Parts: sequence; C-alpha cells; structure tokens
Amino acid sequence: MSFSEGPEPKKPRTSSSEIQPFGNVKMTNNGKSAPELRYKRMGFEPTPELRAEWKRRFGKEEPHIATLILARGGSKGIPMKNNKKLGGLELIGWVIRAAIDSDIMDSVWVSTDHDDIAATARKCGAQVHRRSAEVSQDTCNSWVTIDEFAKYHPEVDIIVDIQATSPCLHPFHLHDGMRLTLKDGYDSVFTVVRRHGFRWTDPKWGIQPFPLNFDPAKRPRRQEWNGEIVENGAFYMMTRDVEQQGLMQGGKMAYLVMEPEYGVDIDTDLDWEIAEQRLFRFGYHGRTPKTVKLVVVNIDGTLLDGQVQVSPTGEELRSFKTTDIVGVQQLRENGIEFRVVAEGDNEVQRALAGKLSAKLEENCTDKLTVIDAWRQELGLEWKDIGYMGYDISDMSCIKKAGMSACPSDAYAAIQKHSHFISTYRGGQGALREFCEQILKEQGMKTYQLLADRTTDDFPEPVSTWSTRQSGQTGDNLALIEKFKSL
Repeated sequence: MSFSEGPEPKKPRTSSSEIQPFGNVKMTNNGKSAPELRYKRMGFEPTPELRAEWKRRFGKEEPHIATLILARGGSKGIPMKNNKKLGGLELIGWVIRAAIDSDIMDSVWVSTDHDDIAATARKCGAQVHRRSAEVSQDTCNSWVTIDEFAKYHPEVDIIVDIQATSPCLHPFHLHDGMRLTLKDGYDSVFTVVRRHGFRWTDPKWGIQPFPLNFDPAKRPRRQEWNGEIVENGAFYMMTRDVEQQGLMQGGKMAYLVMEPEYGVDIDTDLDWEIAEQRLFRFGYHGRTPKTVKLVVVNIDGTLLDGQVQVSPTGEELRSFKTTDIVGVQQLRENGIEFRVVAEGDNEVQRALAGKLSAKLEENCTDKLTVIDAWRQELGLEWKDIGYMGYDISDMSCIKKAGMSACPSDAYAAIQKHSHFISTYRGGQGALREFCEQILKEQGMKTYQLLADRTTDDFPEPVSTWSTRQSGQTGDNLALIEKFKSL
C-alpha cells in the first residue's frame, strides 16, 4: 500500500497548545525534551559522525521523535477499555506517563475519536489527534491510522507507536529501543517476548496433526530450548521512510526482548484481572515510586495465623512468627507508623499489640472508618497507607489503600484485589514479606533498580546489548538480547 493510497490530508484539528505536561518533565521552551537529557537517558553521546548520519537519514541533525498512542472509543473486547481505570489510573495514562518520563520524546500524542479519551489524554499530559471516522472503523488496521497522523505532522521523523494495552511499559524500554534506532541505525524496532510453547497444526477433514516447532521424538526440556520469539505489541518504532512504504516494520529491523513480567497485553476481561495483579510489582509508577507512611493490618490471619488452640484448662493459644515482629521493627526504623485492627476482643491480641507498642482498635466492625480517622489524625492521604488483610471484611480497606497486600491463604477475592500477594501464609512470615516490599529491600528490588536507572542521572546505558547479525541478504534483521544482573 503506497503513501498516496491513505486517507486524504485535512486541516489539522490539534495544536501544540493542547499539551499539558505532568510530573517533572524537563522540557525546553518549545515543548521538546532537552537534547542533552535525551542522549543521557539513552546512554550515548551524539558524535559528529552520528549527526551526519542523521542528516542523511532524516534531513536534519536532530530528528523529531513523536509517540503516538492509538486509542479509539469503539473497542469491542472490553468496551471503552482505553479510558477504564486500571490500578487507579486510566489505561492510556500508564503508557503516556512512561513516554513523557522517558525524556526522549519531542511530542506525545493520542489518536482518538472519542471526547472522553481525548480529555483523559490531555489530563495525563499528551496532545490529541482527532482521528477521522474513516480510520476509526473496526476494519482499519494500525498503519492506516498512523498514516493519517503522519500526513498531519510532516515534522515527525520517527514514530513510536505505543500500545495502550501494555501498561507495564517502562521508560527504559523506550530508551533501549530508541538507542537502537539512533545510535545503531535501525529503521524499525519492535518488542517481543520469548515463549516456550510446543505448537501443532490445526488439522481439518480428519488429517492427522503434526508438530510445527519441535520433534516429538526429541522433546526438549525448557532449559535446553531458547523458545520462540513472539511479538507482544508494546511498541513499534519506525522511521518516516518505513511508514511511507505502508509498513510498521521494514528496512533494517531489530527486535527488543522484554522480560515476561513486563509483557502484559490486555484484550479480555481475564487479561485485565492479571494486569491488575502485576501492575504494582512491574508497572511504572512515575518518577517517585509509591511511599507508605502508615501500615495497618487486620491482626487475625496476618500477624496471627488465624488458628485457635484450646488448652486443657480452657486457655486460648494463638501463634505468630517472630520474623513478622522484625518486619514491623524495620518499618518503625524507617519512620513508618504501624497500627492494628481486630474484629474480636481477647488478651492475646492485646499482649501482642503491647509488645509491638502498636495502637490497637478492637471489636472493629467498620475498619474503613477507623483507618480514615487515623489518616486524618496523621494528616495523610489514602495513597500513603498500606493495608494487609485476609478476609472478605477487609475488602473495602484493600481497595482503598495505596498499597494493599494479603497472605497466600487469604480469601480468593482479597487476593484478586491486592497489589501484593505474599508467598507465605498468615502468621507465618507474610507480614514480614510485606514490610520488605514496602521498604524495597527484597521483593521490590528488581523494580527499584530499574526505577533508579530510569530516573537517575546515570552515566552508563540502561542495559548491555548483544547484536547478532542474521546473515540474511537484503534488509538485515538483528537479533537483540538484553542481559542484566539484578
């Protein structure tokens, strides 16, 4: 499909005045990311030789890089999913935040035909391209919509098509992809994941199925097989030359392998539930990750194991794990308040709360009201509160807290709505693990390191790359692998 076969250009419906940046976006007076910051983020310095190459490729020494997020209002699998809140933020807001905070984009756009999505895009800091009805149909592919945008914006040299349905995209992914484009000279870069599935044909008319990617007589073990490379659609970077050929992938191509935890893609309601559970650990939460100033737990099923043993003399015996006590002490050492709520009234929980020097609210039938009063007393917002519960009575607090958690044996619905599910049972180390998550000492270490590399003024590239030429004639497809030691 040639460039001339796309929709005819019309008068642009947007202007640069529509941009409303949020966060600490370092921009120049004309709304662009500062060039020196751009290359610092990507981990290389633009040499005179590189600038000469960019002049040849793009006709200018500073190519214009634009993010384009396609978000029409007529999604079918999940109606209006692009504007639906996921983890407290509209779905498109997650990728807009990653694009803006990458500090490498000259402009960030959302292409939509819906007023509500347009309003959300502006609120999150993006500019809006009001796409035409001709490119908003169910039968239109992504390239047709991208092509319309490209005709409106001849100043754009590199288009970064980010899928709104990939909320675990981080700025460092964009840094890595754009470094391949600008430093290594690739014309198109796209994201993939590595899958280890054995594929078979789909036989018809009684024909016997046969394997497509393995030998049944020599079935490989997972650790002996690198698996297959599959697109995950997080982003597609392309030069204008590639786009004008009617392609999103063309010229000198490379792919970027994303770790499975970041490769979330949302198409169905089930995907949405999975994404909600994974966002807290692996989503990009902005330049300043969540901070917790007050932790509240339901003592039964979290600090205590929920079991009651009765002695021959009629005494109730309860058990807890001493490592949970150490976790609470770690919170205190870091200036985090710790308090306890309990639905019952007994001497064991009072003694334990006393041992922890923790404020205890017993016979608590309305935990949300109690915690809200504590919140106001301490001058906090709900986003500053961490809550750990285990039963259905904790649901309102789990949903409201900025950081929520539950033990591995918690009620199923509580697990579904918790940001973090411990690998331990209640009273057996779950609280300690949650404390460590909050303090980013263990479970959040991978996320914290990546966040630091994304937001700090680091002198080195985000990651180390190994490029293996495929040896094909004509257009060269580079196989990209990322190596980290976290």
